[in-house]
Order: sequence, then structure tokens, then C-alpha cells
Amino acid sequence: MCGLCGVFGGEDHWSTHIEDPEQAHYERRRARGYRAELINRVLKPHRLVLDDFQASSFVIATATGKREIVQDLGGIWRQAELMTGQDIDPLDENFLASLS
Repeated sequence: MCGLCGVFGGEDHWSTHIEDPEQAHYERRRARGYRAELINRVLKPHRLVLDDFQASSFVIATATGKREIVQDLGGIWRQAELMTGQDIDPLDENFLASLS
């Protein structure tokens, strides 16, 4: 796939609707970057990296360079599990203990 589909998709996740609409573009981009930063902390032990793609979708990459486009936050975990072949649980007790 060329990735163009990700450009036309919308960001339809509950977390994108809690921001003040008056803050508009810059606040949404900042919040989106912050969410990606937090998700990368969860994905790092699995050797995955998440990048924002034109503020319309995300790209997950493996250490070997395989990349997949994900439309929203809800699809990240499903795609990460497919790419690693492992269950990824961001609420795993051992993982949460490693954050502190």
C-alpha cells in the first residue's frame, strides 16, 4: 500500500473530542504528539516506534524497518501485536513497575 489512504482518513477517536474546539490546530497537534510520546514508551520494549503521519494517522515501525499505517489510537495495539507476534498489554504490572 502506498500510504495515501492514511492522508484521507479522519481522526475518529474519543480522545480527540475532549479538547476545546477553540484551541484548534496547534493544541490538537501538541496533544497528539504527547499521546504518541506516551505510546512510544509502551512500544519501546517491543522494539517498535510510533510516528505521527500528517496529523491524520500514525505509522508503526519495527527495528527492521517494516512500517504499517494505523488510522487511530484504537488500532495501534492491534497492529503492534500483529507486527511483533506478542500480546502487548500497556496495563501489565511488570511494565507499569518499570515506569517508576
